[in-house]
Amino acid sequence: MTAGPLALVGGDEFHPGNEAQDALLCEAAAGRPAYIVATAARDNPEAAVATAQRWFRRFDVDVTELRVRTVTEARSTVTAEQAKAAGLIYICGGDPGRVVRVLRGCLVWDAIRDAWRGGCALAGSSAGAMALCEWSLVRRGFPGHTDRRGLEGLNLVPGSAFLPHYDTFGERWIPSAQESVGAETLLIGVDERSAAVWVDGAWSAMGPGRVVLVRSNERRVSSAPSAIDGLPQPDAGEANQPSAG
Repeated sequence: MTAGPLALVGGDEFHPGNEAQDALLCEAAAGRPAYIVATAARDNPEAAVATAQRWFRRFDVDVTELRVRTVTEARSTVTAEQAKAAGLIYICGGDPGRVVRVLRGCLVWDAIRDAWRGGCALAGSSAGAMALCEWSLVRRGFPGHTDRRGLEGLNLVPGSAFLPHYDTFGERWIPSAQESVGAETLLIGVDERSAAVWVDGAWSAMGPGRVVLVRSNERRVSSAPSAIDGLPQPDAGEANQPSAG
């Protein structure tokens, strides 16, 4: 059993510029059900779903909502069964704290993670990508928009936190993020419409922008189509780990 592709997208999803990573995700879906998770889009999840549906039609993929807007819905056995049969699950952007608070420790998240470990393509953009890391960087308080604190994430990518929209504002989060989660925690900065993509056991950069790895005072920059060195392997489960010897 081999895990499917995993994409950490910098934001501005479902718009031109995202074709490379989204085509790969759709190919991996292989005709199985494709879902959008709009947990983060707390103000207008219907609009997020509709935008995703329009976007994925260009790849001849019909996307429907995997409805996990609340903790109660995240505990649904019916929704968990839907997730288990998925070929593509995409967690859109919005409120990063909400994604973690709704999904962490719930039945549907376990099903999403296990589906990915079994070959389903999984993507998160902006808040969705943030939640997939060990730490999700949420707003520390008002009005300090650029000041962030670490909230325990879903930990699919251990030892890391995600800086979305790196080219527009994410880079400004670095000082407060390092203060909160430690300067040795890997910060993954990704420009909009770009992605760090894990497939076939390796990470690579996709899209028009950069992937910037930040640890302490060091910066390591990658851009498509280069490999990304220094990103930890995602938690693909024991069945996906290389054998000893």
